[in-house]
Parts: sequence; C-alpha cells; structure tokens
Amino acid sequence: MKITSADLYKIDLPLRFSFATSGGRLASKDFILLSLTDEDGETGYGECSAFASPFYTEEFRDSAFLLLKDFLLPAILNQEIATPDQLQDLFSGIRRNNMAKAAIDTAVWDLFAKKNHQSLATAIGGNKKQVLAGVSIGIQSSPDQLIAKVRRYVRAGYRRVKVKIKPNADYEYLKAVRDQFPDLMLMADANSAYRLSDLAKLKRLDELHLLMIEQPLEADDLLHHAALQRELTTPICLDESINSLADAKAFLQLGSGRILNIKVGRVGGLTVARQIQALAVKNKIDCWCGGMLGSGVARAADIAAATLPGYTLPNDISASSRYFDQDIITPEIDLHDGKIAVPTKSGIGFDLDWAVIHRHTVEQLSL
Repeated sequence: MKITSADLYKIDLPLRFSFATSGGRLASKDFILLSLTDEDGETGYGECSAFASPFYTEEFRDSAFLLLKDFLLPAILNQEIATPDQLQDLFSGIRRNNMAKAAIDTAVWDLFAKKNHQSLATAIGGNKKQVLAGVSIGIQSSPDQLIAKVRRYVRAGYRRVKVKIKPNADYEYLKAVRDQFPDLMLMADANSAYRLSDLAKLKRLDELHLLMIEQPLEADDLLHHAALQRELTTPICLDESINSLADAKAFLQLGSGRILNIKVGRVGGLTVARQIQALAVKNKIDCWCGGMLGSGVARAADIAAATLPGYTLPNDISASSRYFDQDIITPEIDLHDGKIAVPTKSGIGFDLDWAVIHRHTVEQLSL
C-alpha cells in the first residue's frame, strides 16, 4: 500500500444522554475521524478517541489533531506499507500518544482488509461470528435511578452491566442493583477514584459478588493494584494502567489483577491489541474489549478485536442507539439477544453516513 492522502475531521457528536464518570460529565463525544486514501483510490477509516480534555490520559483531541497533522501522518504518506505491523517502526520515535496512533493503525488495517477482500475481523485473525455485548452506565443521582437504568438495559438484552462508581456513590448503589438483580453479571468501574487507603471501602464490595472491579486505583499504578488484589476476593481488572504490551507483561509478573480490559484506542490500535491478547491467551488471563464512547468507526474496530481468541467476557460494545440518536455509520450497530453480529463485508463492514459527519464536523483538514 502507498497512502497518498489523508483527511481529518473534528467531530462533536451529541450523546443521547449525558454520561457521568468519576472524572466528570460528558454531553457529546468529541473525536477525530481519519480517512486514508491509497494510490488506487481505496479508503480506510480510523478514529482517534481522545476526549476534549486530558482527564483520561495525557492526550486530548486538539493535541492529537496537531500530532497527527505534524508528525504521524507525514511519517506514513507516500511510504510503501506492506502490512499494518510496519507502523510500529514508523512511529518508534514518537512516545505514547496512543489514541492518535490508533486512528492511523485502525485506518491502515481497514485499508489492508479491503485490499485483501477480507472483513476486518478476518484480517486480524478473529474467529467469531458474534460478540457478547455489555453496557456501561454512568454515575446516577440515586440508587433508585440506577436501578431504573439497569432494568432498561437488562430488558434490552445486555448480558453484563458495568456501573461507574466513586466514593459515596459505590456500595449502596451496587447493593441496590444486586438486591434487585441477584443473578446479573454486574461489575464496577472506578476510573481511578480510590487509593489504597480506601481498602475497607473496596473490601466491602466483595459482599456483592461482582464480576470485577475495574481500575480502582491510580491510572499509572501496578504495584498498589497488586497489593489490593491480594486483599480482595473480587477480581481486579485494569484499564488505564495498561497502555502497552510491556504494561501487560508487568501486570502479569506483579499480579496486579486477574482480568484485562483491552481498549483498541488506549493501546495504540489493533496491532498492539493483538499482541496483548496473544499474551493473555498464553497466560490464561480473561480479556474483554473496552470502549471510549466511540462512534461506529471505533466500535467497528472494537467488534473486530473482540472476535479474537481470549476475549472471554462481554465487551463494552453496545448498540449505536445506546449513545447516539444518529451514528456516523450505516447500517447502525444493533443488539440481538445480547450479542452483536460481526460484519462480513470487507474492511470495517460499514459505510459512512457523510450527511451526519458533515453536520457535526467543527474542523476539517486535508493532507
């Protein structure tokens, strides 16, 4: 492949409902859509999921836009690229900034799959026709409001429910859900809202038989999570702490948890996600694919990743209608009996809805 042009779109896509985490409240998903076109006129699409502010990682949308424009895209334009794995070498001089790198990596994988007349899932080595879907619920104002939200999504067919928590919106909220839904596959996501000094609060959650507690402690920590896991019967799952294959190896060596959330955007794309998945399979660690409130383009890459062996738990891949009145893809992603069908068309398997894209684009750049 030789990529000859690139287009960047800053998009503010309104959410159907505001989404609250321990880091704040979101009313829209602000992201970057990337389009890469090769010398034969074939086009691949990727998404940079960096938020408007750097509350999740050091990246934010404006910084990623500049990095893509000034460094990452110039490194690949008019270069011969045999496989997407080659991007690792091309980007070796640029540290971190994984969400910006992921936009290019997934777009190149989409292009690679289309050139080979394969679905994205097939191109990366996936082996599933459907993937299990879970849903993520933001912090609610009361346990009763949370129960109402959970009931709605259970009736919609979601197999696993993730509830965002923070101090003073944790045990009582989760217990109310567990009392109403004793058999529900229920998990909590703290987004680093706790410290090791909160051990007593976190140990209390063991009573609720949760599937896992996701990222309870600091985003850059592995040692404290290892100490915490020794004290808990509930498995710890790490998210923000796992940004690379090296992080995943350290997680295993230290015993920092028992489950891995592999987010395509957070680790730098499908290439690194595959590496972490292979390590997890080798070491019999359960995995699932996390989301970033992404549009259908990011969600298509997540669906492909979740088809890989080792993704044993329901994923944060929900129907388009969970978050958006209108997604940027057609057809939109649907849920059937708690599962999402894996597209069989070449590449990401969806067409883009350019009317929706242009309506919500706030800045565009062509290179």
